[in-house]
Amino acid sequence: MQDPRGLAGERTSPRTQEPMLRLTWTDPVTGTHGYLVVHTLVSGLATGGTRMRAGCTLSEVEDLARGMAAKTATFDLPVGGAKGGIDFDPKDPGAVGVLERFCQAMRPWLDAHWVTAEDLGVPQHLIDDVFERLGLEQSYHAAIRRSPDPARTLRRVHAGLNAPVPGGLLLGDVVGGYGVAQACLGAASAWGWEPAATTVAIQGIGTMGGGAAWYLHEAGMRVVAVADAAGTLYDPAGLDVPALLELRDAYGEVDRSRLPGSVRQLPRDAVVGVSADILVPAAISYALTPDNVPDVAAKVVVEAANAATTPEAEAMLAARGIPVVPDFVANAGAAAWAWWLLLGQVGADPVDSFHRLQTEMRSKVALLLAAWFADGVPPRTTAEELAAANRAARLAAGDAGVTIP
Repeated sequence: MQDPRGLAGERTSPRTQEPMLRLTWTDPVTGTHGYLVVHTLVSGLATGGTRMRAGCTLSEVEDLARGMAAKTATFDLPVGGAKGGIDFDPKDPGAVGVLERFCQAMRPWLDAHWVTAEDLGVPQHLIDDVFERLGLEQSYHAAIRRSPDPARTLRRVHAGLNAPVPGGLLLGDVVGGYGVAQACLGAASAWGWEPAATTVAIQGIGTMGGGAAWYLHEAGMRVVAVADAAGTLYDPAGLDVPALLELRDAYGEVDRSRLPGSVRQLPRDAVVGVSADILVPAAISYALTPDNVPDVAAKVVVEAANAATTPEAEAMLAARGIPVVPDFVANAGAAAWAWWLLLGQVGADPVDSFHRLQTEMRSKVALLLAAWFADGVPPRTTAEELAAANRAARLAAGDAGVTIP
């Protein structure tokens, strides 16, 4: 897959800053390549997930690492941004072995500096299994080891990740999607839309898209379309999201043989053009490009996938009066929550975590859209200014190091 951002040039300055490290790994067994990009270190730490997909490129990982740096700064977290990526099909029987060898090769960084987690093609339970086999316990290891009592901190992290939430799921699996849902609810509030009168189309029904769909449905919004790798499922009256999620397989694809008769099956890319108030690209990077922007029928785009919109596409949407709530705000819930958990600011009670995330996400979306409505300032610009201000304040205060209780 060719990287559209590489064809079109870079964004404004926050998106063009050089990372401190680019590292390319070659798997000695399969010959595939893996990448680590550390964009910034704060207190000697950087955070960002590890993804696996066929066609993953160094430039993609670099772009995602920049986004992570923006994400941590926007939410004023005491950590820099990084990202890992492996150019391999996660459905291949050899995928787990490739992931384990990649993590072994990256061990100096994973041991002391890089806090990683799940991402596209790599679920959290899988990367935690790999870390355990490598003797690193859990993917937050580089932060946990800084605690004066790592065993106690690890227990707190496990308790938070595995706290049960309504619907039979675990807090660690749904908190990212919950954050995206709160970004959508914040956008609806900015327009003065009642949830029951607001429609949403979601591209992707895996961890992030599925979680967002669940919580938007719970909030009373009408999810009219979702797309997986096999196509778009559409019902203008609103999909039965809980029932649909029950039909997913391990790769987030819905069993078509058990769909209700009211659900129409459309081509995969049709989700972009579905008539809905909010479009949530939650599947792949570079999903919205100049080629499909003319099809977008939504009033606002909320980026749940990392780097979901190319710079040209975002400019074209803005010209049409369609703002984009950027990924490093809308999908930051999982990263922000993980650091609140590490820092002991939230614990195993989902109510506390959901309240904190709802408050922070809605306030940030309100700030971004207020600038859009008042002066036509793109939400990304306002968010980048907030990140820069937080970075400057942290720099002025000095790097006292991260204290993990």
